[in-house]
Amino acid sequence: MTYKVAIIMGSRSDLDAMKEAANVLDIFGIEYEIRALSAHRTPQAVQEFIIGLADRGFAAVIAGAGGAAHLAGVCAAHTHLPVIGVPMKTSFAGGLDSLLSTVQMPRGIPVATTATGGAGAYNAALLAVAMIGLADPQVQARYIQFRQDQTAKVLEQAEITL
Repeated sequence: MTYKVAIIMGSRSDLDAMKEAANVLDIFGIEYEIRALSAHRTPQAVQEFIIGLADRGFAAVIAGAGGAAHLAGVCAAHTHLPVIGVPMKTSFAGGLDSLLSTVQMPRGIPVATTATGGAGAYNAALLAVAMIGLADPQVQARYIQFRQDQTAKVLEQAEITL
């Protein structure tokens, strides 16, 4: 079975950061769909997009939003799929507001939360890959190799001479 990941963001202004998630999924050959839908301005469109994902072969949702950042929670309310929230940086509080909004989910509706911005989107995709790898041995093997290659690259650059 081929698994897919939904990438949703509250605004097109989040696209530069959320592209990091798409780039990671491209590395692993995992299909995805991207939408810019607001939990506050287009709640019905968010609901319609999220409800049908499981039936369409999706395995996870990556949701990025800033400010009130309720997008990940709204997504989690409408699916049993794992939802990974990516808080976006804001001009108001640098992303701390988004982080606190994303991480404060009520008991019983889980949302995994990453770092803010592009680094968070990158890690959210890696987390989705790891989840998919639990059911797909080929994805898991690629993920393990990715981690090993990453370690080797860091070790190659470990020695510093002045």
